[in-house]
This record gives sequence, structure tokens and C-alpha cells, in this order.
Amino acid sequence: MPSPAFLPGLELSRRFYTEAVRPLLEEAAPGIPHSAARIGAGSEVLGYDTERSADHEWGPRLQLFLHSHDVSRHAGRIRHVLAEHLPKTFHGWPTHFAATGDRDIRVMRVTDGPVHHRVEVTGVASWFRATLGFDPASGVTPAHWLALPTQLLAEVTAGAVFHDGLHTLTPARTALRWYPHDLWLHVLACQWQRIAQEEAFVGRCGEVGDELGSAVEASRLVRDLMRLSLLMDRRYPPYGKWLGSAFARTPAAPRLTSELTAVLAATDWHLRERHLVQAYEIVAHLHNELELTDRVDPATRTYHARPFRVLRADRFARALSARIKDPDIRALRKAGAVDQFIDSAEVLSRPDLTRAATDAVTGVVAHDGPRHAPTKSSRGQRGHRE
Repeated sequence: MPSPAFLPGLELSRRFYTEAVRPLLEEAAPGIPHSAARIGAGSEVLGYDTERSADHEWGPRLQLFLHSHDVSRHAGRIRHVLAEHLPKTFHGWPTHFAATGDRDIRVMRVTDGPVHHRVEVTGVASWFRATLGFDPASGVTPAHWLALPTQLLAEVTAGAVFHDGLHTLTPARTALRWYPHDLWLHVLACQWQRIAQEEAFVGRCGEVGDELGSAVEASRLVRDLMRLSLLMDRRYPPYGKWLGSAFARTPAAPRLTSELTAVLAATDWHLRERHLVQAYEIVAHLHNELELTDRVDPATRTYHARPFRVLRADRFARALSARIKDPDIRALRKAGAVDQFIDSAEVLSRPDLTRAATDAVTGVVAHDGPRHAPTKSSRGQRGHRE
């Protein structure tokens, strides 16, 4: 059976809610207050889905949020009515998600029986606790912000809300829309500091004949510059698969892409460094255009007495830190948010582990009760899910 014409997943989910789910919800629990959205993990939430995405964990799906007291009273019946009465296909796409045997990953399959649907019926607070490890309605502390990977922040603030009859989902997402100003300055400073720590290594590796090592160092710096550009544009950098797609949407991309591509294509360290120098100075100018600090000289220079061209990115880190007003934020260790010092998907997809790691590295602990390990459905499966 040929696949139907591709429809972006957010639009498919919006129509699914309006045309199929909401009428059945009125039948199962007439007049019940609810909110509906497609947020969380999934390429369609970030707007990067394509025809390829339909091979797993993609399709007509959404979250249906109820008041906490209504979850226990009505969620079971709502799930049952949906399983029995949802159409078997919607706009040509199956509404039944079959198990693959690979953990909790499912794929669309036509069925003659009840539909194993992907309408998640839950409460707003419980969904956020399962996804983030805390409920943002109770406040978002510096410890929370630092322990949240930017991929996760992107997932819960992107996507779409189709209906917010509870009037709690939108405020929760709004609370996470972007870092408080001082924390933004801190995260930016830490990103500049990452660059400062390695910018001289491209030339040093090349000088000793290690072109492969030089190329590896350059690729790390390219990634850090891309993430920095997103942070400067107040966009949460997604994880590796979508980093380039997200970067391409920034104002920096037209000026930086050719230089960063040339860095990665270079076969000798002199050429690699030359293009990195151009990229450094472009990003330095972008920093000055933000006017977050006094102007910092955007020109590159030699690294002490060594003949390697660097920006001395620590100058930008210091300038940003100097503008932080909150003494507790200013005193934080210059490690940054969790995905600035940890790059393991096994850790970054587990809120309980990111909180523990952040507590240990930054020394900032949130006193908001026990940490919540994620449920199976909230784990990122970064290497497997769209």
C-alpha cells in the first residue's frame, strides 16, 4: 500500500485532534476541561520531520492533558473510547502503533482490532515531572535551568498547543521559553570559555604533524561556534542530528556557513586555521552587535609567543561574566549548563542523572523534593527516535 502524501507531523496532529480526537473526547467525557498539544520528543515537534520520519515514532499523535483529579476519574475511559472508536487511518496514515521489539519504539501499522493509539492522556504537572524532573508551575530555579539539556528545553517549548482549556500548559511552556538574563549571560560566557580552551590546539596539532588531531579539534570548535550562534540568537541548540538544521535558520548562518564548511574540508592546518580565524571574527562581531557587554575587540591575534592565530575567546567570557548582576550566578563555576560539560546521550536523556551531575559540578542544588526518574515514554532514545 503506497504511503499518502507527506504532511508535516504538527499539522497532521493538529487535524487529528480537531477532527478525530476531540469529538470522541466529548463522547467519553462531555464538557471535560482539557488541553491538547504535540510537544516533547519527535522531529515534527522541532519542525524537522520529512518523509523519512514516518518509519518510526511519527504519525497522528498528541498529548491530551486533564486536571489531575480528572486523570484518575476519566483517563482510562478516554483511552478505551479512543482505542475502540478512532478511525483505523487518518488522512491515509494508520492510527495504530505496533510494537517493534526495540524497547518502547512503535511504528504505524494498519489493524483490524482496537487501535493502540498514541494519544497520551495525562496531567500537565505529571507530564512535566516525568519529562523534566520537576513542575515549572512551582518555579524554575537556577539549578533547574543548568540541569536541563537544551534539546529537552527545545522539545518542551517548541511544537504546538492546539487547545489550552486548562490554562496551565501555555504558562508552563512560557516559563521555559528562555533563560533568565543573568543565566543567559552565564551560559554564553561558558560557551565562549569552551572555545578559549581549545582554539590554539588546531595549530599546535598541525605543527607536530598531527593533521588528523588538528581536524578533530577544528570540528569541535565548529560545533561550539554553531551552538554559540544559536545561544546568541536565543534558540536552544538541539542535539547533533538537528544542530546543522537549527543553525541554518539563524541570522549568523549566511555569514558563517561557508567558513565553517571550509574548516571541515581543509586538508592542512594552515588553511583550517585561516577559515577558523574568519569564523571567529564573524562571531565576535555578532557578539558586539548584541550589546550585552562593552565592545570587545573582534580581531584575532597570536597565541602568546606561538605562531597560531586565535581570538582569545576568554575575553568575551570575562566581558559577559562582568555583566552578571546576581552574585550567586556570577560565582558559579564556569562549566555552564549540563550539555556544555556532558555529551553522553545516556545521561542527557535522564533528568535524574543530569540533575545529579549538575549538582556535583556546579554545586547548585535545588531543594524541591526528590528527583524524578523519567518514565519509559519520556526517555529520549536519542540514537533511535526522530
